[in-house]
Amino acid sequence: MIIRVLGSAAGGGFPQWNCGCPNCRGVRGGELKARARTQESIAVSADGDNWFLLNASPEIRAQIEGFARLHPRGPRDSPIAGILITNGDLDHCLGLLSLRESHPLQIYATAQVRRGFTESNAFYATLERFPGQTTWRTLVPGEEQELKFLDGRTSGLDVQTLSVPGQPPLHLRGRFAPGPEDNVAFRIRDRANGRAMIYMSGVAAVTPAVLAGIEGTQCVFFDGTFWAADELIALGLGDKRAEDMAHLPIGGAAGSLAQLANIKAPRRFYIHINNTNPILREDSAEHAAVEAAGWRVAHDGLEFEL
Repeated sequence: MIIRVLGSAAGGGFPQWNCGCPNCRGVRGGELKARARTQESIAVSADGDNWFLLNASPEIRAQIEGFARLHPRGPRDSPIAGILITNGDLDHCLGLLSLRESHPLQIYATAQVRRGFTESNAFYATLERFPGQTTWRTLVPGEEQELKFLDGRTSGLDVQTLSVPGQPPLHLRGRFAPGPEDNVAFRIRDRANGRAMIYMSGVAAVTPAVLAGIEGTQCVFFDGTFWAADELIALGLGDKRAEDMAHLPIGGAAGSLAQLANIKAPRRFYIHINNTNPILREDSAEHAAVEAAGWRVAHDGLEFEL
């Protein structure tokens, strides 16, 4: 399985358009040892020619252009075989609307995420301009299914969908009752070698189910949104703690770095990193602590085989 990080930042990217925090000012001015990042998404492939995207960020067009293997191979073509959506947050699904140019799309999502994106959404009509423009595949938490190409051929990859602690997106609260399909992780297995990765870009707590999902994988992508629970409050950028936004912070005795200290996966990455997070600074103590614990901070363009 080939894995390519297309985007690694949380919603708003890094730097964020309206943010003048020390991180954003520093990366804009070239004074910070840090890389700019687009909003979180990765691409996976069993053969290097056909790719499945995990989440469709608002910057999907630039991410496609920045990765030659996603470029068209003919007059009207795309190597993107399907898109899997973890939840209904705009930084995870808004990019779907940028893929409206009369090309067949295959989207994997839970019934709840699909409902949130399609119902009462006038923009969704742009993805229904001709019969068969959009094909939805329903993901059921707890079940494993084969990822297939739109024509029914096998991709060589299986996905197991896992419910993880989270919450519905802001724009859907009060419209739908919260449930286990609101926020999911993907455990993707390569049929050829049996190796598996798990993608958990939004996690509110480390539960037994989260640990069970990680067990036996060779690669973990985990929620790296905030280093500290009061990160936004301390910087004067908001009044919500990380937990209020359903994100488990990395640092501290109860943070993910401590709670995941005993996992065995040899490749471990923090992804979905907020612009305020000190791990973005490659010379920070927090970045060093992450690396000392055997983790890496994902960045746009990171690519490897599993």
